[in-house]
Amino acid sequence: MINRREFILKSAAASVAAALASPSLLNAKPTKLPFKISLAQWSLHRNIFEGKLDAIDFAKVASEEFGIQAIEYVNQFYKGKAKDKGYLTSLKTRAEDHGVKSLIIMVDGEGQLGEANEKKRKKAVENHYKWVEAAKFLGCHSIRVNAGGPGNRKELATAVVDGLGQLSEFAAKTDINVIVENHGGFSSDGAWLANVMKQVKMPNCGTLPDFGNFCIRREKNEAGKRICAEEYDRYKGVAELMPFAKAVSAKSHDFDSEGNEIHTDFYKMMKIVLSAGYHGYVGIEYEGREDDEFTGIRKTLDLLKKIQSPM
Repeated sequence: MINRREFILKSAAASVAAALASPSLLNAKPTKLPFKISLAQWSLHRNIFEGKLDAIDFAKVASEEFGIQAIEYVNQFYKGKAKDKGYLTSLKTRAEDHGVKSLIIMVDGEGQLGEANEKKRKKAVENHYKWVEAAKFLGCHSIRVNAGGPGNRKELATAVVDGLGQLSEFAAKTDINVIVENHGGFSSDGAWLANVMKQVKMPNCGTLPDFGNFCIRREKNEAGKRICAEEYDRYKGVAELMPFAKAVSAKSHDFDSEGNEIHTDFYKMMKIVLSAGYHGYVGIEYEGREDDEFTGIRKTLDLLKKIQSPM
């Protein structure tokens, strides 16, 4: 014979088991999405370079055209504006007015952080300072940099570790991260870049794994066109870079009739990303030519949303 307490406990357990077995609960989707979606400004580079879109309206376009509320700037579109407080204030205000969060400034053209010459490397590091300060002003969490320079694997790694270390030390003063994208050369070798991260050993220095930038070496074919002559396995590379990731770039080019990217298995790639414990922003970076930029962005967004919802 059971007592009252045992009866209550057994009844409660039965209720929980029945609830868990309920089809409505088993099929219920989680309220929290496994990752968030942002838009990289490079996705619109042709429109901006051709004068069809003003870079200052990026936040508006992201919000009104695509319903995306987080963005990643590209410094190439803001040359001479890094210290222009009036312009930066307008850029920040426009983002705020549209409820858009500024995440990253992608920095190019400021010198090589892996420059062999110590003075030139120091100059390159200092050239990035203004973008660290601009990122802080805009409310970003990071600047994206490159790990380029001359030399063999070991020589370049030594120089890059020093350059990244110097820049990260400066950026740490304002709580800004310095993140490296696999962007050609040795930086597209996942094992090489992961080893660089391990040597830098700074909490605000990390990676931005890009799904498509894994060409280590290019050369011209018979027609004179530059093609990739040596490519690193993109899935292996992303897996190697994810332990240090503070952002992720969903590079896309072409799509099949069902909306899948034909060069990268997005489902497989996102499984790698999420398995690493990453649940932050995944930035759309469309670089295709078959579709116009607006269509390409929408196709990438639709694909990411399909992946996002059942997980």
